[in-house]
Amino acid sequence: MKKAIILILALAAAASCTQGPEQKVMARFVPERADDFIFENDLICGRFYGKALEGNPTSPGIDIWVKTPGELVANQRYKDELENGLSYHIDRGNGKDCYKVAVSLGGGASSPIVDGALCLPPTNYREWEIVSEEPGKVVFTLRYPAWQAGQASVSLSKTITVTAGTYWCDVEDVYSFEGAETLDIAAGFIRHDITEETSWATGMAIWEHASDQSVEPEDGMIGVAVRMEEPDAITLTADGAHSVAVKSIHSGEAVHYSYASCWSKGNIKTAGDWFAYVTQ
Repeated sequence: MKKAIILILALAAAASCTQGPEQKVMARFVPERADDFIFENDLICGRFYGKALEGNPTSPGIDIWVKTPGELVANQRYKDELENGLSYHIDRGNGKDCYKVAVSLGGGASSPIVDGALCLPPTNYREWEIVSEEPGKVVFTLRYPAWQAGQASVSLSKTITVTAGTYWCDVEDVYSFEGAETLDIAAGFIRHDITEETSWATGMAIWEHASDQSVEPEDGMIGVAVRMEEPDAITLTADGAHSVAVKSIHSGEAVHYSYASCWSKGNIKTAGDWFAYVTQ
């Protein structure tokens, strides 16, 4: 009975996100695929990992699904994978999943950072909420239960705004913690096979090869960027694995930043074009 209820809920959720040329944004819980939470606009697509996927991986990181501009693709990719056995790691003309998150910030998440090391949560998100939906904008919140970051016990409420017509998504992360007066928060992305990169006073961006080519080779490139309101520093983590913008906060104080991604088989073809876009 439980499986039947989950299937009914999944079908209802997908039906409420019926895709067509007029739809430009979407976000939903995906119970039929390991508690994924998917979000998308006409230019970008990505997902967060839920409870059912913990251990494979347990990560707050954002998984980038590259796509060509235009119609929404996520629901069809899930349908093709689950019902027809057609992997979304293979490009069928409008993009695919060719980005490797593993245990990291992926393409734009945040985490406490202590002595240069990220203190990632030991669970995936455990609660979700659609805050508001409009024709060209959707806002959702994900919540992570408490974990230890240095001397602090910390929990996270992450609110993301996805707006049509932009590669950027806006984030408001509220960290609540005890055991420390302040906590450094790092928002950024994992560094893969980078060919070019840039940084400026409020952000950083990279141009890199596809990081997950386990299913088929990839000749396209991926651009990733993060910018933050008034960061204390733009830097690398101590192990050099992440580029991050860092800000010190008090408990309950919001960290505002934005993340973006693109694919070279879409509208933005070169690193120069990407860097020009994100530094406007």
